[in-house]
Amino acid sequence: MTVASPSPPTTPAPIRVGIVGMGAAGLAFIPALQKHPNLRWVALADTAADTRASYSQEYGVAAYASVAELLAHPGLDALIIATPTELHSAQTQQAAAAGKHVLVEKPMAVSLEEGRAMIAAAQQAGVVLQVGHSHSYDLPIQQMRAVISSGELGAVGMVHTWCYTDWMLRPRRPAELDVSLGGGVTFRQGAHQFDILRLLCGGVATQVRAQTLAWNRQRPGIGAHSVFIDFDNGAVATAVYNGYGGLANSDLGLAVSEWGLPLAAAQSAQGAATLAAKPWGAPNAMAYDSPDAELLAKRQRARNAIPTQAPHQPFFGLTLVSCERGDIRQSPQGLRVYSAEGQREIVLPTDQSPRDLVLNEFAQAITSRSAPLHDGAWGLATLEVCVAALQSARSRQAVPLHAQVAVR
Repeated sequence: MTVASPSPPTTPAPIRVGIVGMGAAGLAFIPALQKHPNLRWVALADTAADTRASYSQEYGVAAYASVAELLAHPGLDALIIATPTELHSAQTQQAAAAGKHVLVEKPMAVSLEEGRAMIAAAQQAGVVLQVGHSHSYDLPIQQMRAVISSGELGAVGMVHTWCYTDWMLRPRRPAELDVSLGGGVTFRQGAHQFDILRLLCGGVATQVRAQTLAWNRQRPGIGAHSVFIDFDNGAVATAVYNGYGGLANSDLGLAVSEWGLPLAAAQSAQGAATLAAKPWGAPNAMAYDSPDAELLAKRQRARNAIPTQAPHQPFFGLTLVSCERGDIRQSPQGLRVYSAEGQREIVLPTDQSPRDLVLNEFAQAITSRSAPLHDGAWGLATLEVCVAALQSARSRQAVPLHAQVAVR
């Protein structure tokens, strides 16, 4: 009797991915895609012909002028949508109708109605819809959640996150400052903060009170906010953001940039491409020669805006967790935990970037056919906090929430 030799294990075919939008958000995914064992970057789409040609030649991928053309790329499995917020809903629905999985940048849409349409399209097509990158993927935030979940410090009671940047002074498209198109810091940066707070406080926020501020006449739009959030488990949280370029995150005690670079290296990496402007309070603060010149500066900055690796953990401002029996905050190497037993350091590895962690979740969701944590419903709940904060600032009233979901 002849016994057949066992068949060698089969290696799953790579998930073939296209990127829509080659700005800073899209470019940040390239290194993570290139090294991911289960994903292969095969194509891109961008409306700018010179951008398409440049990145197609540099990376050896196909390039298209539209999402429709990209969706027709042979064998394409999934899209990373890194376009302006106002395009997310239509492009996600277009991709889902073509049977493609979608990873869409935060915030997922401009309105709850658009977000719900995205979720419905993905459900009808049976494809994965994931919302990210957000800084809730950062390893220190994930480890904070693990410490809370362990029960070591008792129930979480308060979480505060404060972020101080020059976001309003960076080169921008007009839509990035237009609230009706998902612009301003409450949509664009608050989405990070609210995602962090929801993750650490269990997910189900109940109401929001907020004030937003627009301080620069040369740069109209919401550039700062203070937001207070209640949660169903009794926890409370605050999110403070100031994007007017005074105090910097690196002055909050860690001397580390948003992406984990030492302060001097972070300043050098941004260099002249950060902004050719005067301080925010100066006359004619945004002194670009034309909108085209500002757009060119934005494209130049995108090249180096997000580093591919860093010696420290990312630091999107200071996040401080207070539980019944102790506190947690970030440190350059990871976390510092304070309790009755004293202080201890949790050192975290730096071999995976936040985008690596996003793509790990995306690939796992596709191969296992299971919903990621940051699925459409999660993204909608975070978007609801953004919308409610803006509504509360207008009405000077607390705004109840109805689309929240718990952390799985």
